[in-house]
Formats: sequence, structure tokens, C-alpha cells
Amino acid sequence: MDLGTTRGLLKIGLLNTFLCAFLCSGALGQQSSGSGTPSLASPSLQSIIEGMERAQSDVRPQVAYQLIREYRLFGAKSSSSDSEVVAEVDFRPPSSKHYNIQTRSGSSRGEQIVRRILDHEVEAATVTKSPETHTSAVNAENYDFTYLGETVLDNQPCYLLGLKPKRKDKDLISGQAWVDKHSFLVRHIEGEVAKTPSWWLKTVRVKLAFAYLEGTWLQTNMEAVADVRFLGPHTLTSRVLDYRGTDVVASRIPVRSGPHFVELKH
Repeated sequence: MDLGTTRGLLKIGLLNTFLCAFLCSGALGQQSSGSGTPSLASPSLQSIIEGMERAQSDVRPQVAYQLIREYRLFGAKSSSSDSEVVAEVDFRPPSSKHYNIQTRSGSSRGEQIVRRILDHEVEAATVTKSPETHTSAVNAENYDFTYLGETVLDNQPCYLLGLKPKRKDKDLISGQAWVDKHSFLVRHIEGEVAKTPSWWLKTVRVKLAFAYLEGTWLQTNMEAVADVRFLGPHTLTSRVLDYRGTDVVASRIPVRSGPHFVELKH
């Protein structure tokens, strides 16, 4: 087998392996924030941690919703995406979730990766009973925290905390969390996955953003960059194009109008 063929086979296999690193991001988006409690004037690190943990107790959405998400996969040194996928994700409380692929373009690998991610998300929604005790929750059971100071994110004052996972786990992130000073919601997480799912992946760095979508606190954006041995960095991104409320989900009639950007309410 020549080198070109070998590298081609490696690329197909590695990209499917590389998607495993993204599976934690869907869970983190569901577990890391909640309705929150008022902040203290000058809280200690312990007070901030306790505030986050209280906030997570109410993280689960209480109403049905539908998200339209766009996923884009970029190869090494590529300024344009190799594939794009638009998916419809329906949630019904307390724990029912399903999805449909609306459109796809480019390489078929993109759709394969997105389907595996969404399969994991559907499974996680079904089996997760308590967000605050989930293995990816941002709490003292999973992390050691350090207080790094105060900062502003999207015009919102935040506490900046360092995250040090207490174990090597692909669902945990070594990095930083931006915690809203007033609600204790985790608005942003950025860092490196504590354990990569394969030797082929040297590192996986992720960025997760959260915001209110018509009163429901959800993950709105994700970026994951995997440094694949011999192939270089590959990037997967996702963003919410549209949020639809209870009536759309209850009707089970898909809305085929063009997707539009939602206003992120902080």
C-alpha cells in the first residue's frame, strides 16, 4: 500500500475517532449552567462554587423546544469547510430528545460525525437524572478550582475560575470558566479535554458558549480543535441558527422556512 493510500485511510478513520472528543461538549452544554442565585458582594471562592452547584440543580429545561443547529467540519490548513450539516433537534421534558438531518453538503464524513454526536446527545438526555451530579458537571466533585479574578464577557461581569479536573476523563476540561456574577450561570468554558479518546489525537481544545434562548438556558456555540497525529489540526464548529418554542414541537410539523439567527439574550 503506497503512502498516499495509507494517509487517506488514516484520515477517514481518524476523523471518525476524532469526533469522540466532541461528545463531551453536548453533555457540558446541558450540565454546566442553571437558573442561579444572587451573587454576594465579595464572595469567596467557596461561595462561587456553591452558587454554581445550586444553579445547576435547576438546569433542565421545563418546556419543549426545537433547535436548528449548523455544524461545519474543517480539515487541516483549510479556510473553508469540508462539509456542512444542518440538524433539527427536538426536546420534550423531562428527558425526550430526537433529531433529524435537514441538509448536508460536502464530504459525507461531516454527516457521519454529526450523527454520532447527536446520537450521544439523545442518549445522554435519556439517562441523565441529575445534572448537578453528572460526570461532566462543573462542581467540586469533578474539579479543583482557582480564583483568577473578575472580567467582562459580552458586557456581563463574570468571575474567572481556573478548572483543574480531578481525574483524566474525556468529559472534563482543563482550562477556565466564566461565571456570571449575578446568576452564577457558566457563560463560557474554554480549555483542553483532560483525556483524549485516542492515541491519534495529541490534544483537543474546546470553546463552549451559553446564553438564554427565549427563556431557556442552552449551549449556543461550540468549537473543538483536534491536533491529529500526522494530519494536523481539524476543527468542528456548531452554532444555533434558530430556536422554536413549545407549539412547533407539539405540532410535529417541521417548519421549512429558511433558518435565521436568533437573538441571544443574556
